[in-house]
Amino acid sequence: MAEEFITEQRRKLRLGELMMQQGLITQDQLRIGLMEQVKSGLLLGRQLVQLGFVTEAVVRDVVAHTIGQDSIDLDNVVADADALAMVPEVFARRYHLLPVAFDAVSRIIVVAMTDMFNVVAIDQLRAMLGGEIQVKALLAAEAQLEEYIDQFYGYELSVDGILREIETGEIDYSSLQIAGDEYTQPVVRLVGALLMDAVKREASDIHFEPEHAFLRIRYRIDGVLQQIRSLHKTYWPGVAVRLKVISGMDIAETRAPQDGRIQINLCGRPIDFRVSSHPTIHGENIVLRVLDRERSIMPLDGMGLREQIHDELKLMMKRPEGILIVTGPTGSGKTTTLYSLLTHKNTTEVNIMTLEDPVEYPVTMMRQTSVAEANKVDFANGIRSMMRQDPDIILVGEIRDEDTATMAFRAAMTGHQVYTTLHTNSALGTFPRLADIGISAEIMAGNIIGIIAQRLVRVLCPHCKEAYTPGEEECRLMGIMASDSVKIYRPMGCKHCSYTGYHGRMALIELLRIDAELDALIARRSHVDEMRKVALNKGFITLADDGVCRILDGHTSLAEVTRVIDLTRQTT
Repeated sequence: MAEEFITEQRRKLRLGELMMQQGLITQDQLRIGLMEQVKSGLLLGRQLVQLGFVTEAVVRDVVAHTIGQDSIDLDNVVADADALAMVPEVFARRYHLLPVAFDAVSRIIVVAMTDMFNVVAIDQLRAMLGGEIQVKALLAAEAQLEEYIDQFYGYELSVDGILREIETGEIDYSSLQIAGDEYTQPVVRLVGALLMDAVKREASDIHFEPEHAFLRIRYRIDGVLQQIRSLHKTYWPGVAVRLKVISGMDIAETRAPQDGRIQINLCGRPIDFRVSSHPTIHGENIVLRVLDRERSIMPLDGMGLREQIHDELKLMMKRPEGILIVTGPTGSGKTTTLYSLLTHKNTTEVNIMTLEDPVEYPVTMMRQTSVAEANKVDFANGIRSMMRQDPDIILVGEIRDEDTATMAFRAAMTGHQVYTTLHTNSALGTFPRLADIGISAEIMAGNIIGIIAQRLVRVLCPHCKEAYTPGEEECRLMGIMASDSVKIYRPMGCKHCSYTGYHGRMALIELLRIDAELDALIARRSHVDEMRKVALNKGFITLADDGVCRILDGHTSLAEVTRVIDLTRQTT
């Protein structure tokens, strides 16, 4: 008992000292808190909150940092009906925990708790759920937890249930605009349930599209739009108001386009939404871009690159200065690839600065700037300003004009690594595109590290893909002999892939590393065909070649590759 008492006192003092060091409380306030705690028997953090010296959120974050755990702000959490259904309300109240999210793929349930060391509660939860489900605990503020157990368990959270609830009552539009007891309003829960559903389905965009008599809701999943629901038009005013309120838009303005942003906690992790409204003849069309940093930014080794491309890419990134360009059409994953590369380089030893329109993924240690009129920053003067900030690596979101291209190459020539994107159809198409913008061959030569051209294709569902022998025409497209008797796969559809035949996406990549011989060709303004021959002799793999390899490996289908890449060129 004496040892436990001493340990407890040390923990209290450590928490108090940490809060003092961070300037959150004074020494006098700590002394008062400890004296009052002797009378009340409360935990030190709770006592300081009761005295009004700090807030619940401050204590939560400091305690989480002290014990090396993650914390969660329940004010920004949307309830997960699946997780709540797994844990009875009586159990949640008895063990003082709240299920926040459940990932059916990884079989992990995320729970918010006030006592991270309550081993009994976690063991009881594991026993109730069965051994195959893992439990991930996050630290929550005590007052918040009580409030949200009441809130999340007290109301209908399924989309169908909420719709039935709306049909039986009136919508109070004023309650959609206040921060009080807004959870009583079913439209608030309906919007939350739709956002949760989209994130669980790994959608990249959510479309709310009003028609004459109904509202169409579509998700873009794996690059393809899928209609999810059709609601009666009477639902749309309430949903639109709610979306505009939480994204910071003007609810009174319905005739002009607006942009906004939402930051909430879904599926146990923080997720951002970039929101855009656009007036149409049937009302405002609202589209949300889902910015899920955890799913979108992946380590270099987790990108699924073939070994040759992976090694070449690492070699390119070792060059101390120069410009690395990622090309491809809109929606081909250029930003995701750039951030995966930068995350590989993001250490305390380098200063990474970015200039984007807008910043999509906030990343610790990177100095990120949005190009906007409000910031009085454009790409050209932004690069000029960043070069005075002692950067090692500069990310320029996109090269759009001569001024931006000139400043990007100037940064590369003055000892910086520059990463950027450009809209071209292939890696070799970069050189005529830059020349068209106004960059001379002399500046290009010696300053381009390499070029990555990419496309995204859907991955065949491993549970239902079907093998078959391709016909003569299909073999011609893939550049193989029909007598080779190879097997390729096609989509079928099952419950695991929502009957689409595909689940997830992968990048097809062609990587052109610029060496001395290619630099000489660039300086001589050689034709693209001559450069292609030299590159192919050095082992250059085109997008079409990479696509065919992925088909033969069984990762994707021929129909999917021909959707994004022209394979007919290699048949001529």
